[in-house]
Amino acid sequence: MRVYVVFAHPSNKSFTHEVLEAFTRGLLEAGHTFDIGDLYEMNFKTDMDLLQYNRETGLDPNAPVPGDVEAEQVKIDKADALVFVYPVWWSDCPAKLKGWFDRVLTYGYAYTYEDGEHVTSKIDIEKALVLCPAGHTIEHLEETGIAESMRRVMIGDRLLGVGIKEAGMEILGGMVPFDNAVRKKNLKRAYQLGREF
Repeated sequence: MRVYVVFAHPSNKSFTHEVLEAFTRGLLEAGHTFDIGDLYEMNFKTDMDLLQYNRETGLDPNAPVPGDVEAEQVKIDKADALVFVYPVWWSDCPAKLKGWFDRVLTYGYAYTYEDGEHVTSKIDIEKALVLCPAGHTIEHLEETGIAESMRRVMIGDRLLGVGIKEAGMEILGGMVPFDNAVRKKNLKRAYQLGREF
């Protein structure tokens, strides 16, 4: 299976980067191939400008898209599966990744409207996984409803909502305060998820 891994963290010395390394090591050992889209390293433009906004609201599925957006869509088209690796910041993904969704999931590619109804378009991905380290414990995130809201937005809207057939989220919680046992447990889980993908 070919996997496109979208990574969103500004530091390659972060725990989130360790999660990326553990997960992709598992993918390799399972015989998968992968490409990594490091949004910070790519300096991916996250703000939708007026030109692209007008393109999106013009509802012309054949209107051209910016070159950097087209490049990401090509990577998606070549993949069998998508994986997103990012830290939980204020109950969601970093702005860099939110901007990726805003700009890459364009009208005519990720969705269209027919008779006023939203229908999915060209994305043909069997499986997606979201891996996100969090400072809070998973128990805290579940009790406060944050975990459920994260799943509804990321899984329900951004992934299943554009035609991806199966999607899941793994929150690797409890990273603050720093506890090496929790760190090791979360890295082991990330590796297992790659190995079992």
